[in-house]
Amino acid sequence: MTKQEDVGPPDGSLLLDDQLCFALYAAQRAVTAAYRPLLEELGLTYPQYLVLLVLWERGETTVKELAGALHLDYGTMSPLLKRLESAGLVRRERSAHDERSVRVALTGRGELLRERAEEVPQALLTATGMSGADVTRLREELRLLTERAESAAARGR
Repeated sequence: MTKQEDVGPPDGSLLLDDQLCFALYAAQRAVTAAYRPLLEELGLTYPQYLVLLVLWERGETTVKELAGALHLDYGTMSPLLKRLESAGLVRRERSAHDERSVRVALTGRGELLRERAEEVPQALLTATGMSGADVTRLREELRLLTERAESAAARGR
């Protein structure tokens, strides 16, 4: 006989603990809270850290590309970039080829922060007690869930 946990929640369950959305919400809040003290040492918020991760990986990019990579809208990106610019970590410039496009690049200070930030991923693993293999498996499952949910949302439009 199969245990309840092997087959999942009963169809139509409205119990909070049976909801995938709540498990994801609670996990996201907990992970963000675990990052907070690590990022405070760098003078960053979690969303600012995500922007810098993209810039450290890709180099200079457009606001549109940043928004796409982070699954954020322009209304969220603009104040986020403004705060990073005020902190002296990034600079924004209109593209010479297309005035509608704004390019974002790291400043020297933003580049230097990368070295200190390299300690953050391992510190989070240590804080949560997760192994690299645990993180890899979970990340892949979440990527698959994201793809499926985006497909479902697109079909529902």
